[in-house]
Amino acid sequence: MSGDYGIVNQIEFQGRSFAGVSVSNYGVVRTGDVVYTKSPLNSNPYGIIKTNKGKTGIVSTLYAVYRPKENTYPDFVQTYFEQHARMNNYMHPLVNKGAKNDMKVSSENALKGYVIFPNYEEQKAISEYFAVIDDLITLHQRMCVFFGSMVRIRMDSPLAFAWEQRKFSEIVTPYADPIPTPTDGYFRLGIRSHAKGTFHSYVRAGMELETAQMHRVAADKFIVNITFGWEHAVAITDENDAGKLVSHRFPQFSFNTGMVPSYFKFAITDENFRHHLWLASPGGAGRNRVLKIDEMLEYKFWVTSADEQLRIAQFLERLDNLITLHQRKLKHTKNNK
Repeated sequence: MSGDYGIVNQIEFQGRSFAGVSVSNYGVVRTGDVVYTKSPLNSNPYGIIKTNKGKTGIVSTLYAVYRPKENTYPDFVQTYFEQHARMNNYMHPLVNKGAKNDMKVSSENALKGYVIFPNYEEQKAISEYFAVIDDLITLHQRMCVFFGSMVRIRMDSPLAFAWEQRKFSEIVTPYADPIPTPTDGYFRLGIRSHAKGTFHSYVRAGMELETAQMHRVAADKFIVNITFGWEHAVAITDENDAGKLVSHRFPQFSFNTGMVPSYFKFAITDENFRHHLWLASPGGAGRNRVLKIDEMLEYKFWVTSADEQLRIAQFLERLDNLITLHQRKLKHTKNNK
């Protein structure tokens, strides 16, 4: 029984059965039966209630099984209790937790709380409405996974283009634009870990770094935080980043002729590159691990012609936009539910 997926076939869902040697005392769950599990979840510390929408099966004695009455539409019971606050508020006065965090509530007592159900036809209509929303949620989740898997194509696969491997040192050249550290406030650029892009923050006057100079960021540069390079803190800058300031711990690199920055926006997300950065950052945890730039530049990327790099980047950018679209639709649909 899953908080997200409801009542599932254990073998199909987890690849194996966790049933005991004997199942003679297990309960039978028929289609339309309602099941309460006492196992606590993060969002539901008193357990969850689900309706069996699949085939008949069996459950262990940890589960209480109920047959809905004639005036109750089975699917509505699950819909009603899927709201975490409602489920928790219903079970809280009925449950006592044991010393081992187990639920001290009988199958009979779990039914003693009060609920507010509309008539049968309204229950059915409400359930069917939420079933449509669930289908939309599933669709958008699958589309996010599908497009995400397409974006994460292996950059070390030759595909249909003429590819060659180049050291990073042959792809980029160090770039710097040092300026005196402003004393009247400035915008600072940061890099998110796991190659998740950049962010900006405003530094008020009097809060500036105690350093004589900083470095101005330009667009279409490779930039890395050498303190957290091991955590994949890398990015390709864009026009929104241009003009922001960074310390000497954020070296920038220009792309050489024939190298397309938008292509490397995706290439640098490769897991092999992340691992190389980790190896190139010896030392302990956190700030004690400083990236060795010379070792980073030894990494070999697969590259093709500039025209083909651009075509690949444009294709992946479209997929990225589709992922964002479906993520927004997924969030909107969940909020509607």
